[in-house]
Amino acid sequence: QLQLVESGGGLVQPGGSLRLPCAASGFTMSSYDIGWFRQAPGKEREGVSCISSRGGATNYAGSVKGRFTISRDVAKNTVYLQMNSLKPEDTAVYYCAAGLHPLPGCILASTPYTSWGQGTQVTVSS
Repeated sequence: QLQLVESGGGLVQPGGSLRLPCAASGFTMSSYDIGWFRQAPGKEREGVSCISSRGGATNYAGSVKGRFTISRDVAKNTVYLQMNSLKPEDTAVYYCAAGLHPLPGCILASTPYTSWGQGTQVTVSS
């Protein structure tokens, strides 16, 4: 059974940084596209970033491009989301998900992702 566990969330001041690990068990992460999504109160879930199983191509939402970086540690079977220059509007529950997209690359829509973690809260506030 595919399991994903996010961690690393917390309270951070604007301009600060956090790194969110997403650890996998029951499967090899590098064989799947891995996406990071977030959902703020009263808002729809949105795709933040993803890394493709094929070649490790990455994709970012425009709102986080240049501030967030997704990476993969094959030996640890873990994907990370490094978040820098955090803003109050980044406050949300962050989820990682695994799936397979039939075309090259990965996408930020939730449809291809079939396994989800439980989420970790990120709060950006002074």
